[in-house]
Amino acid sequence: MTDLKELRAEIDAIDTQMVELFEKRMKVCQQVAEYKIQTGKKVFDREREQNKIKSLTALADNDFNRHGIEELFQQIMAMSRKLQYQLLAQNGVVGRLPFIGVEEIERENVRVVFQGVEGAYSQAAMKAYFGEKISTFHVEQWRDAMEAIAEGSADFAVLPIENSTAGSVNDMYDLLVEFENYIVGEQVIRCQHVLLGVPGATLDDIHTVYSHPQALSQCRPYLEEHRGWKQVPLENTAVAAKKVAKEGDKSQAAIASGFAGECFGLNVLAEQIYSNEANSTRFIIVTNQRIFRKDADKISICFELPHSSGTLYNILSHFIYNNLSMTKIESRPLYGRNWEYRFFIDFEGNLNDGAVKNALRGIREEAINMRILGNY
Repeated sequence: MTDLKELRAEIDAIDTQMVELFEKRMKVCQQVAEYKIQTGKKVFDREREQNKIKSLTALADNDFNRHGIEELFQQIMAMSRKLQYQLLAQNGVVGRLPFIGVEEIERENVRVVFQGVEGAYSQAAMKAYFGEKISTFHVEQWRDAMEAIAEGSADFAVLPIENSTAGSVNDMYDLLVEFENYIVGEQVIRCQHVLLGVPGATLDDIHTVYSHPQALSQCRPYLEEHRGWKQVPLENTAVAAKKVAKEGDKSQAAIASGFAGECFGLNVLAEQIYSNEANSTRFIIVTNQRIFRKDADKISICFELPHSSGTLYNILSHFIYNNLSMTKIESRPLYGRNWEYRFFIDFEGNLNDGAVKNALRGIREEAINMRILGNY
């Protein structure tokens, strides 16, 4: 039987040869990049790579090795592309990003739209981000808000994108793709639900509680202590507060924010009735201008991918290679195309960073319909 040390020594020798061959290959790839710089030829040639892998796997002795060779050369070719992207960038062949850097996002004397009614958490987010020196109006649907900034009747929209408990607002991702609007900021609001009643009401008066189904669920432990109360779901928490205020019935209460209580003149009957103290909603600030703050540190993009093995892995490798930290990934099904998806990714960085430019160039060449949704 061959000694294990001898086998390991043989593997070490083979690995050394592989490193030498890899470095030799990358030197040739550098020459390829120089040629492409001179001719303007694209780095990524999907058809050539597929044909190349097909010819290489045909040299293998068995299915296991064929699969291994396919995976190995997919990675080698991906590293070759990344080297070429880097060399293109060093030579100034980076392409222009159609975004303008600004010192600040305007927060005074602008027109801002939010979805919902007065007292909604989205209004609270708007106040927290912009302050009081703005013109504002509200609309019924998220689409209405997107249309308002697209057509110019509002400068900015404040819209929910994610809740720490309920997850992402999927319809918002679809609207970001449909409209040529861009994220320029975000505001996180803690969902600190309170129990609101009309002036003069006490807990003993309450028989019916109104709120959004999610808010009722988030306050379930508290409501379990008052099983005699009837729970009635409504479209949102602010609508519940408005209803209680309008009807003026001491037997009715609403679960909503303290901000909603202030808007509608209601009293807080009980505070901190929510079960998850960390429950928060992230709102995005959207405009129709392609701008970003020069000190922005988060980028949102979306793209589609061919429905084949390894495509998402190869795209994500651009973040690893450029040392960029990805903070979120979501997928949404493509309408009319079963089992195909559009991916949404948030990652840390600024559009002026060299590493970001390298990553975006690679993703743009290798993905389908890549869009920058904003830098904020």
